[in-house]
Amino acid sequence: MHICPVETSELDSINCLTLKFKIMNTIKNKVQLIGRLGQDPEIVNFADGNKMARFSIATDDSYKDKKGNKVERAYWHNIVVKGGLVKVVENYISKGKEIAIEGKLTNRSWEDKEGNKRYTTEILCNELLMLSK
Repeated sequence: MHICPVETSELDSINCLTLKFKIMNTIKNKVQLIGRLGQDPEIVNFADGNKMARFSIATDDSYKDKKGNKVERAYWHNIVVKGGLVKVVENYISKGKEIAIEGKLTNRSWEDKEGNKRYTTEILCNELLMLSK
C-alpha cells in the first residue's frame, strides 16, 4: 500500500512519508478561525510591564433540519493574546469587529472563590488579521 498518490519506489515512499510527517507536525495543534468579537477586549497589565488581551469571538454555522428548516448556531471561542500583538488588539480591535486568528488550543484550570475547580479552553493567538474597519 502506497501513502503517496503516485506510484513510487520504496525510497520515494519513505521520502513521501517523511514529508507528510513534517507537514502534520507543522499543523499539530493549529487553530484558525474567522469570527466577530462579542465584547471589547479585556487588557490585563502585569507588574513587569507586560500585557495580555482576552476576548471572545463568535463563529457561526448553519444546516437544514429534517423538516428542511435552516438552523443557525453561534459558537463562542475564548482568545488570549500576548506579546506584541496586544498593542494591535488594544488600539484597533473592538466589539463587533471581524477578525481572523491563528493559534493553538490550550486548557487551564483554577479554583473559584467557593473552592470549586473550574476549567476553560482558550486559543493562544499568535497571528491576527483584521477583516473589518
